[in-house]
Amino acid sequence: MLGRAIAVVEDEPVIADAVAARLRGEGFEVEVASDGHGAVELCRRMRPDAVVLDLMLPGIDGLEVCRRIQRERDVPVLMLTARDSEPDVLVGLGVGADDYMTKPFSMQELVARLRALLRRAERGTPDGDGPLRVGALEIDHHERLVRRDGHELELTPLEFDLLHHLARRPGVVFSRDELLREVWGYADGTGPRTVDSHVRGLRRKLGPDAIRTARGAGYALRRPE
Repeated sequence: MLGRAIAVVEDEPVIADAVAARLRGEGFEVEVASDGHGAVELCRRMRPDAVVLDLMLPGIDGLEVCRRIQRERDVPVLMLTARDSEPDVLVGLGVGADDYMTKPFSMQELVARLRALLRRAERGTPDGDGPLRVGALEIDHHERLVRRDGHELELTPLEFDLLHHLARRPGVVFSRDELLREVWGYADGTGPRTVDSHVRGLRRKLGPDAIRTARGAGYALRRPE
């Protein structure tokens, strides 16, 4: 992944400089923006391979920045936030962020998550014969569309990948570590809370009973009755 371009959007100079220095040390090309309007212009000019985006920014906040850059082109976004409440995280994921980390964070984990997002983007769409159907759900991995009773649902890229993975074996319980490894691409099992956040997002769109929690074990897509 040497030479991949990363936009770092962070208004705290110490954090921005530290993240940029670490990513450059890992072989990435990095440019930095310190406010919302500058971030949109940077992404428009740079066309980065991924964006590290702080939630709290002067000008326009990180949520609106994420909306605007995702409208122009699909790009992996790793959101940084000092807030860890469920509504904040779900809103961030809902506007197109692929993953999130709360401050303070480990630079090693940030690099690992960023590399995982880039690997997912490179893998593209999985092969297969046709759409998966589980009860009222139809999951078309070629068009990356999900329909319930014929009505299209709006899912983020990672919500789609997570649902598709669960739907390939409905009723089977996948642990958080398995999902992180097989959907997110993390090798070290970091960040299990991001799985919980994406499951909550899916439940809001599919219905609260669509995904079953096996306490202490993981998650499964419910089989149709």
